[in-house]
Amino acid sequence: MDATSAPHRIPPEMPLYGETNHIFEMMQNMLEQLLIHQPRDPVTFMIDHLQRDNDNVPRIVILGPPASGKTSIAMWLRKHLNSTLLTVEDLIVKEYSPLAAAARKHYQKMKSVPSTLLIGLVEERLNDEDCVQRGWILDGIPETREQALMIQTRGIIPRHVIVLSAPDMVLIERNLGKRVDPLTGEIYHTTFDWPPASEVQGRLVEPPGISELETAQKLLEYHRNIVRVLPSFPKVLKVISADQPCVDVFYQVCCGQLLKEAVAENSRYGRDLQPFFEKEIAVPDSIVGKVLGQRLGRRDCTQKGWVLHGFPRDLDQAHLLDHLGYKPNRVFFLNVPLDSIIERLTLRRTDPVTGERYHLMYKPPPTLEIQARLLQNPKDAEERVQLKMDLFYRNSAELEKFYRQAVAVNGDQDPYTVFEHLESGIIHPLPNKVL
Repeated sequence: MDATSAPHRIPPEMPLYGETNHIFEMMQNMLEQLLIHQPRDPVTFMIDHLQRDNDNVPRIVILGPPASGKTSIAMWLRKHLNSTLLTVEDLIVKEYSPLAAAARKHYQKMKSVPSTLLIGLVEERLNDEDCVQRGWILDGIPETREQALMIQTRGIIPRHVIVLSAPDMVLIERNLGKRVDPLTGEIYHTTFDWPPASEVQGRLVEPPGISELETAQKLLEYHRNIVRVLPSFPKVLKVISADQPCVDVFYQVCCGQLLKEAVAENSRYGRDLQPFFEKEIAVPDSIVGKVLGQRLGRRDCTQKGWVLHGFPRDLDQAHLLDHLGYKPNRVFFLNVPLDSIIERLTLRRTDPVTGERYHLMYKPPPTLEIQARLLQNPKDAEERVQLKMDLFYRNSAELEKFYRQAVAVNGDQDPYTVFEHLESGIIHPLPNKVL
């Protein structure tokens, strides 16, 4: 490009091509591998790396204290992603491996594996074809900072590190109720997962090492180690509360404002929008598309990207956005139970004197005098909220089919946790399922 013609206008087709074909991730991954392995022949190395075609396979580490459910989550991920799950027990039983034989011998005596042996086994196992082609999930590895540093020095780079967290008393209670079926190896719980068949109930046994004292000792050791492990993975780390159902653990950006800005600017499209705002009726998609296309075509959007919130609302608008040539590279659906939505919206109130906004549950007014004069916006009435949700549910099913790579996020959490999920999905997208 001619430097004298700056600022340059980058055609939207260029970044779209890069995103569609994963050019940016490909270049980053190749540079990363070159710096790690430092091959004598970089060109041949890069050709071999590209032929492997495994940049997007899962590379996940799952950590957590005893009874946090990390193994259950790891097994669900293995099934969902069709990847390879690795545990200490799996690694030491590997056949035809001198490292595994030495690890078994040490484990039989000490019930532990030295860090050098363990990380050597991990490195050896990750070079096997199934891990190369389908990716891997490490359950409970690394346990210490020493192991974390050894993993990094050997070029083992996880894309996602998930750490489960829960209060110690919750974990101790979970462990005390754990029971095992000696016939099948299935794990049950006296409170949360008791088998319905009396035959199975009769043969369940209490596994060793789950007493309150033993669990407390394991938790103390875990807490001592984990605080030194986490700084090793600052950019790929995600901490998730394990004090919730396993399904919630497993399944854990503004179009209206844009139209208002167009009206305020008194542009040609703004004048078209004015009658709809005055009459408080919906703006036709054809006009929305023109305003949206004009805004997304500006230099700041082409250079820095863009975030749409609340658009598209239905399948027609999704097709409209696609027709305009603007295809999002990340799509998120925030899932919130209907009861929580009604609670959040119908209890909102506004003070007509000061304009201050309150919520009768989360931010109640400080005095009875203020409470007596609060008003509810008519759109927050329960029947209107219910109508909007019915419409949303009808449209969201079609949108989820249209955006098949979308990520569902549990929106019924504190805002910071939801933000962390969204940020992680933008910076470190989830791995692709291996077919």
